[in-house]
Amino acid sequence: MSDWPDLSGRLEEGGHVLPVRVYYEDTDFTGIVYHGAYVRFFERARSDFLRLMGIHHADMASGAHGASLAFAVRSMTLDFQKPARIDDVLEVHTSLAEYKGARIRLDQLIHRGDELLVSAAVTVAVITGEGRPTRLPQILSERLQNHAPSENIDN
Repeated sequence: MSDWPDLSGRLEEGGHVLPVRVYYEDTDFTGIVYHGAYVRFFERARSDFLRLMGIHHADMASGAHGASLAFAVRSMTLDFQKPARIDDVLEVHTSLAEYKGARIRLDQLIHRGDELLVSAAVTVAVITGEGRPTRLPQILSERLQNHAPSENIDN
């Protein structure tokens, strides 16, 4: 199997960028991206942002760092500016806005070229296998802290 280093996008100063192409399955009957598809684009970008920092969902779930852990979306606010269309190539930008205790807040933007199409403010909780909020293990917390604005870290 080939190694595709760009499949997960790339880390940049201030966050992560993931390219996404709009396929037929992402659109409604008019060829415009269905609003729910943006949620999937944002989810992929958040997962790849964490993956490139060495924070893997499968490792967390298996208990590789102690207890079984997962991320759960607590809240998400979307602001739709302009529509994307079939075959568009989009960029999903993800940045860590705040990291405190079990709560991680991310800002996400979807652009087509220079045009902002959709923005999202997402709050994610770190939870145990039983669904209780908890802090990330120290090793994972340190990886995340390297990408957080220094005034917004509280561990």
